[in-house]
Amino acid sequence: MIRFAPLLVAVLVAFVMYRVSAWKTGKTLDAQSTILRDPDLMRLTGKMARQLGVPRIKVNIYEVDPINGLAAPDGRIFITRGFMRKYADGIVTAEELASVIAHELGHVALGHSKRRMIDFGAQNAMRILLMGIIGRILPFGGIYLVNFLLSLLGAKLSRQDEYEADAYAAALLTKAGIGVAPQIALFEKLDYLAGKTGGQTAWLMSHPKTPDRIAAIRRLEKSWSRG
Repeated sequence: MIRFAPLLVAVLVAFVMYRVSAWKTGKTLDAQSTILRDPDLMRLTGKMARQLGVPRIKVNIYEVDPINGLAAPDGRIFITRGFMRKYADGIVTAEELASVIAHELGHVALGHSKRRMIDFGAQNAMRILLMGIIGRILPFGGIYLVNFLLSLLGAKLSRQDEYEADAYAAALLTKAGIGVAPQIALFEKLDYLAGKTGGQTAWLMSHPKTPDRIAAIRRLEKSWSRG
């Protein structure tokens, strides 16, 4: 039992870190957000709410500039002010923004926040274990190799979450009568905007390649039309 104590401590520390991070995130979002009241977006979220069997989908506007959508650890959905500005300027449509909301709902419904907590704990434990092994072989470069390997693992897990949330959003948008066309159009649009500005929109960071995401959605759409 003593031999496994460092691993147990690592998992416990990861859990505490996650809880503290979730609490801090919640406090920040509370202080810097307002409730979404746009009538067109509320009409679309109403359609999705009916398909989910809930009275309404509450969406908040996070008052920051990056173009992003997020699902908070407590399950709340947020769209950034930067995204809302693109909508107000006519660059992003209401249906396209609804696809972002559907995607973030997917993260909540599929339990990705809880999964990431477990993954973080497991990776922390693996870091201690691997450092004990690789550190003996590469005493100076071992920590960089371990961090590189775990970053690859974390990226793979993150990409899987995004594909799952995309599929959830595609199904919900289809059932709500909105369809997947806005979802695909938004991916193409944000990729273009990122290239035009020479950077990345926050919503596309740490995500699979856009063409791969679009191809996955088209495959789903094709399979549903055959069924």
